[in-house]
Amino acid sequence: KMSRHAQQLRDRDTNPCVEETDASRKCMDDNNYKKDMCTAYFLKYKSCRKFWHDIMMQRRRNGVKPAMPSAEERQEILETMG
Repeated sequence: KMSRHAQQLRDRDTNPCVEETDASRKCMDDNNYKKDMCTAYFLKYKSCRKFWHDIMMQRRRNGVKPAMPSAEERQEILETMG
C-alpha cells in the first residue's frame, strides 16, 4: 500500500505534473541515471510546476478554493490558452 504522501503525488487533482514526473523518472531509468540525457524532461517538469504554482498563488490571493484546480478544471484552463 502506498503512503498517504505517495498517493497524493499520484493524485491528478492535487499534482498537475504527474505525467512530467513519470516521463523524467522513465528517462532516468532508461538512461542509467545520466541526468544530462534527461534535461528536456526536467525542464518540462520544472515549467509545469512553475505554471501551476503561479496559478495556485493567484487563486489563493483571490480567495478561490481549492487553490489547486482539479484535473478537469486544469484541462479547461489549458484549452482556453490554446
